[in-house]
Amino acid sequence: MLFSATAALAEPPQRVVSVNLCTDQLALGLAAPGQLISVSRLSQDPASSVMVAAAQALPANGSGAEEVFLLSPDLVLAGTFTSPDTVRALRNLGVKVKVFAPARSLAEIPVLLAQMGKALGREAEADLQIKNFRAALAKLVDAPSVRPRAALYYANSYTTGTGTLAGSILKAAGFDNIATEYGLKAGGTLPLEQLILSQPDVIITGRDYPGQARAENNLTHPALRALDHTRIAPTLSDRDWICGTPQVLDAVRAMRKLRLSLEAE
Repeated sequence: MLFSATAALAEPPQRVVSVNLCTDQLALGLAAPGQLISVSRLSQDPASSVMVAAAQALPANGSGAEEVFLLSPDLVLAGTFTSPDTVRALRNLGVKVKVFAPARSLAEIPVLLAQMGKALGREAEADLQIKNFRAALAKLVDAPSVRPRAALYYANSYTTGTGTLAGSILKAAGFDNIATEYGLKAGGTLPLEQLILSQPDVIITGRDYPGQARAENNLTHPALRALDHTRIAPTLSDRDWICGTPQVLDAVRAMRKLRLSLEAE
């Protein structure tokens, strides 16, 4: 009897629901067929998700406790930014909820993969993804003799520093992040005037969304185009940078290609 009870407890979850964009994508990459029964609506948005096709094959949820509970999940995957009320309500209803922190560096991606693999009972699959991720990243990272100075620049004059996933991607691609020159490790506001005075080698802007808001005016300001020795890089979509999944290697590749093009000038 004790053996049977222990074996039952060790059974992988069969009805998994994800309510967070990043756990959606981690689970989509690792779950067994039929194991993941619903993902959040954000994962079906091409502007936010790199796994739209896989996500659209599943029912979407709005991340609300009642809606999720009615799906009869045996495991819910959430993020630290998921509403605490939602997590609390589900747990009070007896639903197991696993909360994942966002990746703040490339080094944390294998950790998240291992955590997701354990939660889903897919440890072997996670180990393989970790091995492949590390091997692919090692091929992309080199030691350039000169590291160009780059600025990540978003709406509301926001920038991100080295203590973020985006900053880690930039570093791996061979750039120095000018946010560190202003003590912005996690991120913060970098006024347009300060950005221009910094004269970075390249500026990487965030996506300019339809129905442009005043907060985004800085992304297309004429002063940026007037910088003589600064390259304005093609805008990358938020989806390339936002979640700690193996797909961020695409962002590293794109940034490395940008750096090599600067070296060739």
